[in-house]
Amino acid sequence: MAMSVLGATMAGAEPPKGEPFGKTSRGEPVELYTLKNKGGLTAKIMTRGATLTELNVPDKNGDVADVVLGWDDVAGYESADNQYFGCTTGRVANRIAKGKFTVLNKEYQVPVNNAPNALHGGVERSLDKVVWKAEPFETHRGQGVKFTYTSPDGEEGYPGKLTMEVSYQLTGDNELRIEYIATSDRPTPVNLTNHSYFNLQGAGSPTVLDHEVTIHADKYTPTDDTLIPTGKIDPVEGTPLDFRSAHKIGERIEQLDKTAAIGYDHNFVLNGASGTLRKIARVKDPKSGRVLTVQTTEPGVQFYTGNFLKGQKAKGSKTYAHRSALCLETQHFPDSVNHPEFPTTILKAGDKYTHICVYGFSAE
Repeated sequence: MAMSVLGATMAGAEPPKGEPFGKTSRGEPVELYTLKNKGGLTAKIMTRGATLTELNVPDKNGDVADVVLGWDDVAGYESADNQYFGCTTGRVANRIAKGKFTVLNKEYQVPVNNAPNALHGGVERSLDKVVWKAEPFETHRGQGVKFTYTSPDGEEGYPGKLTMEVSYQLTGDNELRIEYIATSDRPTPVNLTNHSYFNLQGAGSPTVLDHEVTIHADKYTPTDDTLIPTGKIDPVEGTPLDFRSAHKIGERIEQLDKTAAIGYDHNFVLNGASGTLRKIARVKDPKSGRVLTVQTTEPGVQFYTGNFLKGQKAKGSKTYAHRSALCLETQHFPDSVNHPEFPTTILKAGDKYTHICVYGFSAE
C-alpha cells in the first residue's frame, strides 16, 4: 500500500527548493522543483498539473539527454498544442463513455472533450490544469516533492470533495517513483495516472518506432470505434498487441493504422495481482542503450504511441513528430465506472485510493 513519504526525512538533509516558473493565464504563480541523484539523473516537476517537465538520463556512453516531452514555459503547457505532456491526469484518466456515469442511483454528466466521450478529467479544472501545493522532502531513497490538491464537490461535474497527494521521488536506484493517495467525503470515481511521453533517444528525436517494447500482459480490453471498451477481455495472442516478448514498435503498427486507435492506444490487462508492485513493462532504445522499466500496483496500462503528435515545436525548439514518443500510463481500465465487470474505480467515503508507479532507468 502506498504510504506518505513525509516524516521519513533524513536529519540534516537538504530537500530541493522551488524556483519560479512563470504564471498561469489566471495569474497564479507556478514553481519548478529539480530532483537529482548520484546516478546522473535529473527530474524537474512543476506545480501546474503536478507535471514532470524534464527527465535527464545517461545513455550507454554516459551522455545525458532529456527523455520526456514538454514545454519551456507555462504558456506552452496552456496551449492547444500540449497533449497532456507529463501531467498528473484525472480525476478520471482515460475515457468515460459519453461523459456519463451513475453513483448511488444518481446519474452524473461530466464535460465531453473527446467527442462523444469525456477524456482525462475535464476541460477547465482537470488535474493537469490546476496549480498544486508543493512540499519538498528528502529520505533515504532520495529527493522528492509531495504535491497536494483538494478538488471541491462538483468540480468538472464529479461528486464529492476529493483530497489528493502525488509524490515524486528520484531514488538512488535511478528510479522515478510516483505515489498517489486520495480520499473523498462521498463515493466518486477516481483513476489517476502520469501522462509522460518518452523517447529514449531524447525528446525531439524523430521516432520511437525502433524502440523495443515488452508488456507483461496476456490480455487487453477491445474497444468500439470511439475507444470505449466493449466489456470483453481478449487474449493478445495472435494480434499486434502481443508484447509478451520484445518487439519493435514499428514492426506491426501498420496493422493498426486503419483502426480507431490509429496505432497503439490500447489498455492492457496486466499479469499479476493488482495492488502489488510488480514489473509490467520494459522499453529499450537500441541506439542509445537506454532502458526504461515500469512497475505498478495498478491492474492496467495504456500503451500509446504518439499517434496525434503533429510536429509541434516545444522544449528547446525541438519538433515532436508523429509517433516520436510513447506513453505507458498505469491506471484502471478505461470507462471502468460503466463496467461493473472491470476492477472498480469507485472510491467510497472513508476509504483510501493508493497507486504506485515506478519508472526505472538503466543503459546497456
